[in-house]
Amino acid sequence: MTRILADLPEDDIRWLDARAAEQGKSRAAVLREAVQAYRTQAEQQGIERYFGIWAGQERGS
Repeated sequence: MTRILADLPEDDIRWLDARAAEQGKSRAAVLREAVQAYRTQAEQQGIERYFGIWAGQERGS
């Protein structure tokens, strides 16, 4: 696993720490889960963007 350094506003840090405390997880664990959820959502939106792109097209031989 690779470490990163990210600058976040204090309000976001407080919010993140509160979520981590509520879930009994570390700040890093919550961030990893958030990135994974964002990535999954972005990939799904990419798939949906192209869903049906060939609708109405004639099939060639």
